[in-house]
Amino acid sequence: MPASVLVVDDDEQIRKFLAHFLELEGYTPYLAGDGREALEFVARSRPDLILLDVEMRDVGGFAVCRQLKQDPLTALIPITMLTGQDDREARRTAIEAGADDFLSKPIDPSMLRARLRTHLRIKRLIDQLENTERVIFSMARWVEIKDPYTNGHLQRIAGYSERIAQAFALAPDEVQTIRYAGILHDIGKIGVADGILDKAGTLTDEEREEVQRHSEHGASIIAPLRFAAQVAPIVRAHHEHWDGSGYPLKLRGDAIPLGARIIAVVDAFDAMTTDRPYRRSLGVEEAVRRLKAGSGTQWDPRVVDAFLELLMGGELPLGDAGADEPAAPTVRQGECRNA
Repeated sequence: MPASVLVVDDDEQIRKFLAHFLELEGYTPYLAGDGREALEFVARSRPDLILLDVEMRDVGGFAVCRQLKQDPLTALIPITMLTGQDDREARRTAIEAGADDFLSKPIDPSMLRARLRTHLRIKRLIDQLENTERVIFSMARWVEIKDPYTNGHLQRIAGYSERIAQAFALAPDEVQTIRYAGILHDIGKIGVADGILDKAGTLTDEEREEVQRHSEHGASIIAPLRFAAQVAPIVRAHHEHWDGSGYPLKLRGDAIPLGARIIAVVDAFDAMTTDRPYRRSLGVEEAVRRLKAGSGTQWDPRVVDAFLELLMGGELPLGDAGADEPAAPTVRQGECRNA
């Protein structure tokens, strides 16, 4: 299927010239006469690449580029800015707006041809990665679906983790990374036998070792993702303990990624406040007591404090986690294995 290219220029002659050129090169051209028309087109249909004039009536090219690049749904569409200006200021503004390339008018056909091929090749690679990401996120959801005891777990962990990350005043991209890690933290359990995850009795040493390998397996599974460098260390370390007694690497204190310390707290809370094959929900009051008791040993005390402040302030939607189940007298080792 030919790649689609949106040409945005208020000069009709330039639009016609570029449309003819693109057809000869084997692409499917679409035309927009101003910025507003371009934004409306992209909202309906995602082109593979955009050739965008800088100086236009109504909404200018820089504003269009900035708006598209700030939207996660369109941020990865390559945008090449076209302008009669050939100065540093215009190029700087284009880069700040998020443009992927910059061509001066009059347009050199050979240069345009080369740039189109380069950016569309990169776009195809990005699309392949996005397909991989969709598959992996679907796998994470499948891990949850196959275990009725963890229904809604991923959404709660992602939501709780995101709120704590915001409470720590982290940058938006860091907050998003932690949210992704919350969704993917247990994807490694896809390799754990259902009989172990659903087991009502005490795990054997071998079974416990198999469960504990899920964090390493999860980090390996998400390796193809674009954000693996940021997310994988969190997935790998979300069962590490503040005092160094966790797994798989026995990390201690601030050596544990902050995202992993956040997920460790919310993961434990959600495990304690939902029914599991081996025990009923402990209830929120008992879960809070245990978080306080483990603060400074199992969990980062700053994260526990931030979580409890949000919880007590009513800023976390508990959902089923708020069920008033009586606390069990004891909880055996490995109680969070399905968290």
